[in-house]
Amino acid sequence: MLQTLLSITGIYKLYEKWLWYQIKNGVRPDHIGIILDGNRRWAEEHSLPIWLGHKEGAEKIERLLDWCFALDVKSVTLYSFSTENFLRSPQEVEEIMKIAEEKLTKILTDERIHKNKVHVTVIGRHNLLPKSLQELSRKVEEATKNYDKHFLNIALAYGGRAEIVDAARKIAQEVEKGKLKPDAIQENLFEKYLYTSHLPKQEPDLIIRTSGEERLSGFLLWQSAYSELLFLDIYWPDFRRIDLLRAVRTFQKRKRRFGR
Repeated sequence: MLQTLLSITGIYKLYEKWLWYQIKNGVRPDHIGIILDGNRRWAEEHSLPIWLGHKEGAEKIERLLDWCFALDVKSVTLYSFSTENFLRSPQEVEEIMKIAEEKLTKILTDERIHKNKVHVTVIGRHNLLPKSLQELSRKVEEATKNYDKHFLNIALAYGGRAEIVDAARKIAQEVEKGKLKPDAIQENLFEKYLYTSHLPKQEPDLIIRTSGEERLSGFLLWQSAYSELLFLDIYWPDFRRIDLLRAVRTFQKRKRRFGR
């Protein structure tokens, strides 16, 4: 009720303009990671079926991309579905996969994706996804592979530990074949085997998690070593442009020393 009233009276718009004025001349994050948490609780709070919470959350992603384009954020990585999420009820998992398929299908013809030259990649263990979603992911990646203005990474069937294990396995195979010497394995080489190796900058400058939970839950464990972390109390479907602008303002106020 309060949010609706503030929106009607135009206070939100004034606040957005004030926030933009505060951040417009500051350093913007090149790479933002977002843990999209709280869809189920949002649905329960609104007495709705759980799948409608996931659908509402997916709709919010489209608006998020517009906001990020306006801020000229180069890369966005979204934690949509973890390897552990497969432990949820079969019905919920099936609904989430349907929503993912619907949104990936839309990307193929989404004018904003092609106009903004967005390179889209689904990161995670593709083999755990339904066959139709695996094929669709390949089509989306193929359709956008030559774009480099923006990068959108959708983490599906993703786990940070799984990513590191998969990278280590690939390196071990290279060593076994004699293509790589153990002494050559350094951090910069290891990063070439991560799911995010295609990015101009793998490490997120800022990671945002909604829903009030204060942990990474396996999100970009290697890449997040020096990321700025911000935890918000709102559920993902309630995320607004002012929340993104405030997150950027918080990022700009922090001193990043990188261990120095």
